[in-house]
Amino acid sequence: MARPTVLIPAESSRIVQDDHTVVLVGQPPEILKSLLLNKIFSFDALLLTDIKEKDGAMMNNLEFPFYFFVFVAKGLEQGKKLKLIGENSDISHALRLLRITLMGPTREELDRWETPTKLKEEWLSVSDALAVKDKNGKTIPLEDFFELIPFQSGRALVDDLVIDHVGLDRYKFSNAQGNAVVDLNDVNNVLPPYSIPTDYVPGGLVKLGIEVLGGASGFSVDEACTGLALCYNGDYLLIDSIPFLDMHLHARGISKNQISAVFLTHLHDDHCTMFPLMMMPHRVEIITTREIFNMAMDKLACNLGWNIDVVTEHFKLVEVHPGESLNYYGLVIKPHLTVHTIPTIGATFTMKHKDSIREICIIGDNNSLASATELNSQGHLRDETLKRLTDIYTDPIHLLVADGGAGDIHGEPADALLSQAERVVFVHVETLSEKFSTTFSLAASGKRYTAFEGDESLYISQVSHYLGSWLDKPFPNRWMRSLMAEAEIRRYNAQDVVVAQNFKSQGNVYLILTGYCNVVRHDGEKSISVAELQAGDLIGEMSVVTGSGKRNASVVAATPVTICVFTEEIFGSFITSEKYKNELMARWAIRPSIRALPQFANLTSTVSEKIARKAEIWTSAENETVSFDTSAWNLLIDGEVKSETNTHTQVGSEFGWRPLATDNAINVTCLTEATFVSFGQEILEQLRMETPQLNYVLRKLRIQENDPNVNWILDLVDIY
Repeated sequence: MARPTVLIPAESSRIVQDDHTVVLVGQPPEILKSLLLNKIFSFDALLLTDIKEKDGAMMNNLEFPFYFFVFVAKGLEQGKKLKLIGENSDISHALRLLRITLMGPTREELDRWETPTKLKEEWLSVSDALAVKDKNGKTIPLEDFFELIPFQSGRALVDDLVIDHVGLDRYKFSNAQGNAVVDLNDVNNVLPPYSIPTDYVPGGLVKLGIEVLGGASGFSVDEACTGLALCYNGDYLLIDSIPFLDMHLHARGISKNQISAVFLTHLHDDHCTMFPLMMMPHRVEIITTREIFNMAMDKLACNLGWNIDVVTEHFKLVEVHPGESLNYYGLVIKPHLTVHTIPTIGATFTMKHKDSIREICIIGDNNSLASATELNSQGHLRDETLKRLTDIYTDPIHLLVADGGAGDIHGEPADALLSQAERVVFVHVETLSEKFSTTFSLAASGKRYTAFEGDESLYISQVSHYLGSWLDKPFPNRWMRSLMAEAEIRRYNAQDVVVAQNFKSQGNVYLILTGYCNVVRHDGEKSISVAELQAGDLIGEMSVVTGSGKRNASVVAATPVTICVFTEEIFGSFITSEKYKNELMARWAIRPSIRALPQFANLTSTVSEKIARKAEIWTSAENETVSFDTSAWNLLIDGEVKSETNTHTQVGSEFGWRPLATDNAINVTCLTEATFVSFGQEILEQLRMETPQLNYVLRKLRIQENDPNVNWILDLVDIY
């Protein structure tokens, strides 16, 4: 017997093995691709880690390791069960998550959601028909795939391997020959196993088109999973939310401020990674059926270990019904059902521009037509569902994005040979056979498909939207016309310098319309990254008010960016005429203090700016006594204060009402002059509910503080 050894398939995961057992510790997104790249083709056990989220990613992505164990490694056929190791509650969350994702909703859930009878029966029947069966043709219950090994008094036994849970994400593996320790606390980054091709040149906003974030499957080791960004009149609507979403958007030069909604087709891990959407600067609309939305919220709750009601408050459902059109701000979305292991939809997106109509059909994950026809003949699939799927392949539309993944539960490229679409693009497939290569094309990261080109009017509407958000009220129309009359739209490549440190302002103010920029300051020896800006942020507006003639930092395009350039003269005239100078000066004075507070340290520039607009700074004198009540949240910025029990000097000490925590309504004596920032309770609560990232960060903070007011931690749950 060999002593346990440790391998690193991904920075945020470990493989521990001896002669008999292979344990995968931590399951970051797309971990299966990392295992395959490292030629690790088998494992016996999954160890669920303590920390559920790291670096913006969930750490318990079990679906594809499960697929591999069952369908590729043939573990079940060899009489094996996949061992699941962890705390009791975490194991229950994992099993429920997998049930929702792999087997779909139960009849009781569909009844509770008031799913129409015919649709309910079809979903249940198709899921059962496509489920994994035993040798007698009976569906195997999810729990029969696993051997559950909960920690008992901090210890678990897996074959000859003893696992001691010795600390937060710290484990000791021992056998008769020795031991090995795994400590994931020093791991901060969660990275994809493949490189992401990045754009250097701005693509430009369009009236209707698709940008490909990824086009492959969950088993493709060198390409992202299938995800698309549909641009409609300059706004982006994501088609599903794929693993490492933020990185893929960054590579395409699309900021999170530009995302208005997500059309969610289904729950499988390669399409439904919802956590990045919890970290948005605004509530994202989820366009899908009620059933898929409820399942997605349940899955995310199990992922994170939070109650479903708390998770759901970060999103807004825009409900659609298969076969019925939704007019979404002029974009007509008509969803359709597909044939898949769990409830899944696709949609046709239609836009009329002048005298032309363009349609883009995203089929969604879907079995071949032959499989659908067989399911129909067996009574599982309704006639109308089969007819709609058949019609999709012959409708004369502009762009058809089809599932070409073949296999047991994916599409067959030959189904599109009779397509009347102007263009057919396949996803879920890495290579097309030669007989299809001159007929169809493949979606791949960075490709763009445009139905209607854009024009300058798209940028004007973006300017109006972003300036209104910056001002926190509608921007005056007459001043908007004056600004735009002298404005210029400029496009910068990634790594281009937009503004140079110590150079004169050249009389311009810049508004980022697409992408991301870095603010960089050089101290004479090295460059220091000061902040990241994104679409909606202004550059150089302070110099208009302060009269500073030089830039105190450089601004460099981190991605391809589009920027609207205004003249300082007109922008300054607007501020002076409308008497905004004092308000803006006060807001800018607050900014550094907001960013220095530990409660807000990791927020994006957009969210920090939102908070600064709602904050008030005030100062108390030395020896002054201050009484804090529960009407406002007060945070210490500078100074020293003393209460009956403590002396407070730490920046960020909280007094009065505390959001999502126990209040601290006390009297303090200021030992020195002390400065506080305050937020009215009603104002802050409204901002929290409108700003998912702020909501999440505050809840996470209260959990880390072990505040007794935290009541949203998910306990043991049932599988069904």
